Amino acid sequence: MSTTRILDGGMSRELLRLGAELKQPEWSALALINSPDIVREVHQEFIAAGSEIITTNSYALVPFHIGEERFQTEGAALIRLAGRLAREAADSAAGRKVLVSGSLPPIFGSYEPQNFQPERVQDYLKVLVENLAPFVDIWLGETLSLVAEAEAVREAVAASGKPFWISFTLADDKSDIESGEPKLRSGESVEAAAFWAVSSGAEAFLFNCSKPEVMQRAVETAAQTFRKAAAQIEIGVYANAFEGEQGASAANEGLHETRDDLNDAAYSRFACSWAEAGATIIGGCCGIGAAHIHRLGKMLRS
Repeated sequence: MSTTRILDGGMSRELLRLGAELKQPEWSALALINSPDIVREVHQEFIAAGSEIITTNSYALVPFHIGEERFQTEGAALIRLAGRLAREAADSAAGRKVLVSGSLPPIFGSYEPQNFQPERVQDYLKVLVENLAPFVDIWLGETLSLVAEAEAVREAVAASGKPFWISFTLADDKSDIESGEPKLRSGESVEAAAFWAVSSGAEAFLFNCSKPEVMQRAVETAAQTFRKAAAQIEIGVYANAFEGEQGASAANEGLHETRDDLNDAAYSRFACSWAEAGATIIGGCCGIGAAHIHRLGKMLRS
């Protein structure tokens, strides 16, 4: 556990806690437009909590959230702003190096693999990559629901010269938890996604924006697949704290309720189980705040 690297947590609820306005459809992009100083402050709070890697607030900077017209006219500037704020926060960390990962989200909506458009995806990823590139150390394709989305990210960053990580969101309704067979929200198996990762050039293979209960089995499956392939790929986890069933709704619809039982101590216990299963990169997603990150970092290093 001593070699585990600590990610940050979910941006949106920390923005709300510090006074930023968030509403759909813009969601966390609205903070970049109206209160960028609060975005920087959230990054700084995660760093103070122990995060060694922070992620740009670029997740909602896609037409799905800000609209096609705004993306074309303001998207590049907002993406650069997201990158600059994260870089400034990382570079101001006293006495230690903090890396910045560039968030490359699912372009056509979270949890909606059926909406993926391979013929259009690079038009949007190109804008994200070009404008984040000066500020980031690592590319992070995150909350991806199908392997084709990951392949699109791989293609988009191939010429950048920077390492890339891929993070999939897992099916996590009650039946999925009980089955014990981890799969992506597309229905593709974690094993198939891990085999894709072996030949992709990805330096890390992660799982995010799913319930903590589905993560350990996914880590074990990925670790077993990588051992079989003799592949040196890191495994990571950053779960969410969403309440209830998520499979029937998109992740972008309103503000999901969060679980009362998933406080920092409970989440940290999950984090330790992921580390024991083979994860070496651990943080949090939606609903996991700076307090969670501080606690899990202390537990993982104890």
